[in-house]
Amino acid sequence: MTYAIDGWFAIEEEGVRLLGTRCPACGTVCFPPRHDSCPDPRCTSTDMEVFRLPRRGRVWSYTNACYPPPAPYVAAQPYEPVTLAAVELDEVGIVVLGQVKGLTVDELTVGMELELTSGPLADGPLVWMWGRAS
Repeated sequence: MTYAIDGWFAIEEEGVRLLGTRCPACGTVCFPPRHDSCPDPRCTSTDMEVFRLPRRGRVWSYTNACYPPPAPYVAAQPYEPVTLAAVELDEVGIVVLGQVKGLTVDELTVGMELELTSGPLADGPLVWMWGRAS
């Protein structure tokens, strides 16, 4: 199985998990993961720990991409619009953008609960996606 981005998500027994980092000194949570210093300017920690982010969240915003991405990105042929959602993760409150699988913009609403899943990009590698909460 090939991931579109190594180290940003994992497919485990209980489902897809985003891999963020958390600062052990102040508790700041990050995605994508950071491996150098805490992004909080008040914190001087340089020791970020890998942290599995919650699998569910609520739609913060959404849209669709009605045009194919420019090179070097690969688009499906023929191109079909892609639905995207910014989802505020439960418990940690950060917002993560991702493609939506199996739902259109007409079916999404702000505040709707979504759950992580995965699917292939047009050129084959797997990426995290948002799907209907089970």
